Amino acid sequence: MMNAEQQYIDLFSQTEAMICKHSAEVLNALRAEAFADFERLGFPNRKIEKYKYTDVSKYFEPDFGLNLNRLSIPVNPYEVFKCDVPNMSTALYFVVNDAFYNKALPKINLPEGVIFGSLKEVAEQQPDLIRKYYGKLADTSKDGVTAFNTTFAQDGAILYVPKNVVVKKPIQLVNILRADVNFMVNRRVLIILEEGAQARLLICDHAMDNVNFLATQVIEVFAGENSVFDMYELEETHTSTVRISNLYVKQEANSNVLLNGMTLHNGTTRNTTEVVLAGEGAEINLCGMAIADKNQHVDNNTSIDHAVPNCTSNELFKYVLDDQAVGAFAGLVLVRPDAQHTNSQQTNRNLCATRDARMYTQPQLEIYADDVKCSHGATVGQLDENALFYMRTRGIAEKEARLLLMFAFVNEVIDTIRLDALKDRLHLLVEKRFRGELNKCQGCAICK
Repeated sequence: MMNAEQQYIDLFSQTEAMICKHSAEVLNALRAEAFADFERLGFPNRKIEKYKYTDVSKYFEPDFGLNLNRLSIPVNPYEVFKCDVPNMSTALYFVVNDAFYNKALPKINLPEGVIFGSLKEVAEQQPDLIRKYYGKLADTSKDGVTAFNTTFAQDGAILYVPKNVVVKKPIQLVNILRADVNFMVNRRVLIILEEGAQARLLICDHAMDNVNFLATQVIEVFAGENSVFDMYELEETHTSTVRISNLYVKQEANSNVLLNGMTLHNGTTRNTTEVVLAGEGAEINLCGMAIADKNQHVDNNTSIDHAVPNCTSNELFKYVLDDQAVGAFAGLVLVRPDAQHTNSQQTNRNLCATRDARMYTQPQLEIYADDVKCSHGATVGQLDENALFYMRTRGIAEKEARLLLMFAFVNEVIDTIRLDALKDRLHLLVEKRFRGELNKCQGCAICK
């Protein structure tokens, strides 16, 4: 067993009572089994096929601080944080490190019955609701990071939308990393949309301090029959941040889910997304975009399981890599024997702006049904020299021409966003990123 695992096995053995004391009974109920799974599995490394492009275990080797005793962080995010997406008029909430910030909540009237709040608190107030869903998709026996997160996570956020309720106002959750020593956070997000419910959620990741951060995150999404759910994740941290996120989604009949994960600025990012289409007529749109330079590393690993007939999946991931950046994409579409009339499309397009940038792509189709429409394609290339030449003959400077071409390249992913204010804002953020102006989140007092 590597040293990385041993220090956390020892830590949990010494602090289990403290961890449980500052969490909720429902969350604590899964810890012992998750810890046993973690002891057995350890952290994933490159020997595991799913993690062959990112050696996750090495990022856990350094010594990180953890706030297991839940000391409060002296920051009011509502005062210091001015969001990067204005005109969205969202319902705005914060998770500071891995604790839901509820000292000052926005005065927002969410529709009756809708819950958005601290996972720990809601688990204490409504244990039956949380018990029914928490940990049901995130299988600790199959993934070392999920097992680790379930062992150590004490809080996070929950969104619950009851039957046939439509939440018109988008909800925004900002994850802020804040510490003066190298620091680890383990957060959970639980999202439950009952039959016919509708909601949109934007999750933003930001890092306030120039220390090394390691964030693990596990998100579980239950999309009930006929529900509609959009989730956008926007990462704008810094080059000393490691983010390892596992997202699990289960969709019932005729549900419609859009997931769009955008990495604009990071250090090392590993996102795993697993979607099960469990009811007929379900549709998933799974999109992602990464813009990376310097020595940044972005790895997206996705799987879509067509478990029943008559479901649709559309997948689109685009990367733009500069300098010595490394990108990886592995996408599996599984069509089970009974899943006739599946319609599935997967596309991964990648631009390497330098000879030193590297992209690994691995599209996979496993089809065990005969009446299906499935396609997948992957390309890795450089900017079109003919297009560059054409633009330069029209008087556009080479640098500007390159920017325009890169911008047009990722535009397709931005255009999947079903929220106009966010779409407009992202056009601006991406342009700033390509111009090298987006080293930090703009408009945010933290970074000034």
